[in-house]
Amino acid sequence: MSLNRNEKAAVVTDVAAQVARSQTLALAEYRGLTVEHLNKLRRDARDKGVYLHVLKNTLARRAVAGTPFEVAADAMVGPLIYGFSEDAVAAAKVLADFAKGNDKLIVKAGAYAGKALNAEGVKALASIPSKEVLLAQLAGLLKSPISRTARVLAAVAEKKGGGAEAPAAEAAAA
Repeated sequence: MSLNRNEKAAVVTDVAAQVARSQTLALAEYRGLTVEHLNKLRRDARDKGVYLHVLKNTLARRAVAGTPFEVAADAMVGPLIYGFSEDAVAAAKVLADFAKGNDKLIVKAGAYAGKALNAEGVKALASIPSKEVLLAQLAGLLKSPISRTARVLAAVAEKKGGGAEAPAAEAAAA
């Protein structure tokens, strides 16, 4: 079923609105995927806040024209599924993770920060930990010197006189 001119304009407008809010574009070839697999991929994408859509390549090129994602226009060939995300790594992560478990989905290209990415670039972007994981790692690094200092002070106090328990034991005996 082909779209009429008004329907095509509506699709381009919808995708352009999503592009304006996104940081990352990831493209993957979906040839050979079953409807069941595509539905699972869409569910995973929706859960992670990724806008995933099968588009005609000409409509996709029009939607990204004049945006930082225009650098990926040359890779928009063949049956592709487009993933856009506001999170810098979410779109790449969803497609790369699904491709690991399903050899029919082939990550082709992408764009991030105005730079075109090849398949390896998209997979490298997908391997970056999420924002929450990075914040947890940072908190652990900031906490580490403080906890090490506390352990050293406790060990020194214990060596010199039994630590905090010794004065309490002496007071109870008196």
